[in-house]
Amino acid sequence: MSPPALPFEQTLATISRLVTDPRLSKPRIGIVCGSGLSTLVSSLKDVVQVPYSQLEGFGESTVVGQKSMLAFGLMGKDNVPVVAMLGRFHPYEGHKPVVVTYGIRVMKRLGVMDVIITNAAGSLTPEIPVGTIVVIRDHLALPNLTGMNPSFGPLMSPEYARFIPLGDAYSPRLRRLAFLASHYLNFDSSALAEGTYAWVAGPAYETPAEGRFLRNAGAHVVGMSTIPEVVAAREERLEVMVLSLVTNQVVIPDTYRSIKAEVEAELAGQHVELPSIGTASHEEAEVMRSLVERIVELVPANS
Repeated sequence: MSPPALPFEQTLATISRLVTDPRLSKPRIGIVCGSGLSTLVSSLKDVVQVPYSQLEGFGESTVVGQKSMLAFGLMGKDNVPVVAMLGRFHPYEGHKPVVVTYGIRVMKRLGVMDVIITNAAGSLTPEIPVGTIVVIRDHLALPNLTGMNPSFGPLMSPEYARFIPLGDAYSPRLRRLAFLASHYLNFDSSALAEGTYAWVAGPAYETPAEGRFLRNAGAHVVGMSTIPEVVAAREERLEVMVLSLVTNQVVIPDTYRSIKAEVEAELAGQHVELPSIGTASHEEAEVMRSLVERIVELVPANS
């Protein structure tokens, strides 16, 4: 079986034609912008944006609030060259794994060595409230375990490992910089937490039973993205940091309503107070943008 033929040469040729500033053409750091970081482009200087529609191999992001383009620019006081994906791809949109991970593989071929991946996530525990940024240290990926691993199929290159070790997927060096950046920005200690990310396929939010299952399995936050990119990044031998912005609490009641008991009480003439039902939602936070900018400034130039 032949490996997939991906259009890296055409993609890189288009980028080279459109990104002519030599300061931008060799980015040091790659950033994947999730729902909590759509304003990142405002932190970049001398920005050149390349729509995905002009790049072979890329799809189109259909998630509200996410753009579909690569942004090349300089970040921070030291003008660090970065490339940012303004909009990512999810399997639930109908994108194949090869499309979901293509941007990461292009970053590698542009010279990127460190990748910062961001997302919006739901908290599975009251100890991690809405607004917290969780620095991910491990993941629980049910799709990976049950048939949606992005590395299924023939290897694209004999240089890739057939079995990708993920025990060290999340770089301690980069995670350390997140907490240093938080300190330098004078964030409260509660602004950042550490935890395990659960990847689910989506796009439906979790039921109470599913949320309880994930929490009992050791996950702290849950989302519908990120892990395919992490797997691809490690396959490409990139260092990875993942930051999850908690945008909602997953509804996990301690006990279920008993409809039977409510009806029996009603029939007995008792007043029944019906509980409200919680829902999940997305929101953005400027704190994530400033944190990523400070982390970029702290990454050593020779990393």
